[in-house]
Amino acid sequence: MSSILVTGGSGFVGSHTLLQLLAAGHRVRATMRDLKRTEAVRAMLRVGGASAEAAETVEFFPADLHEDHGWVEATTGCDFVLHMASPFPPGNPADEDELIVPAREGTLRVLRAARRGGVRRVVLTSSFAAIGYGHPPRATPFDERDWTNPVAEISAYVKSKTLAERAAWDFVAREGDGLELSVVNPVGIFGPVLGPDYATSISLVQQMLDGAMPVCPRLYFGVVDVRDVVDLHLRAMSAPEAAGERWIAAAGDAVSLLDVARILRESFGPAARRTPRHELPDWLVRLGAPFSAKLKAVAPQVGLLRVPSAQKARERLQWSPRSNFEAIRASGESLLRLGLINRR
Repeated sequence: MSSILVTGGSGFVGSHTLLQLLAAGHRVRATMRDLKRTEAVRAMLRVGGASAEAAETVEFFPADLHEDHGWVEATTGCDFVLHMASPFPPGNPADEDELIVPAREGTLRVLRAARRGGVRRVVLTSSFAAIGYGHPPRATPFDERDWTNPVAEISAYVKSKTLAERAAWDFVAREGDGLELSVVNPVGIFGPVLGPDYATSISLVQQMLDGAMPVCPRLYFGVVDVRDVVDLHLRAMSAPEAAGERWIAAAGDAVSLLDVARILRESFGPAARRTPRHELPDWLVRLGAPFSAKLKAVAPQVGLLRVPSAQKARERLQWSPRSNFEAIRASGESLLRLGLINRR
């Protein structure tokens, strides 16, 4: 079996990745900014079904995207690196460089360390944000040949993912010295949570079940289950033909926030009675944007439909993801089971 480093091992995708790597019998390492969270991560692995003995085999290394220290030590001796660590705050920062710099420079730090450590291939977790934004409305699906326009009016997060991925491809082309790169571009990641550290997309489900979102704007987005995102990473890691390629991770057609609420009500009945049943008119979202940071963040996106195509991953890597319904239902079920819903 291979020796594999997962950056951001305490995160939502990272912890699920550790689970699948352990189940496959690999030697597993993970980086975290703070090793004080080691036991919390091991607890999440046990929640996810790993034995206590397996969870104890994960080696943790301290490393921060803002600093060079620790990365060479973490990568040396590894066959593969799955680079998943990247900032994703709930809102736009005052200075976009707060996101762009650590995303781009952190990615380059990991690639330099991987090259120096003798790693064969890095699989980078990018995002559909690096593919489908900054374009005029279109009916045709977006695929891996598309790139987000970084000079368009886009959020700091979208720009950070775009510039970080661009920097990764440029580095490998110019300075990779044989290091291989494969990139996974997920849409909104849902699925079962293992603890209170989960993706921003899951917080939408939590807010709906909490009753914190009585109505919702008319937003559309793609859905994919975290377990399938990890599966695609592992296929991109091991398949020879995956080197030098991008892979969109999307389960199916885009859904709306109102679709998510409907799935939750169908799945959980009374436990989902606080979910929204109505959409805010687009004009009202735009009218309220100057007075609300949340509305300001979503106003440019209301009504826009971006259709992602995962045909390439399905056909070339035989990737077969769960449905939108399954991914959203798994999010709600795990939040309820772990007591992460605040009844208002």
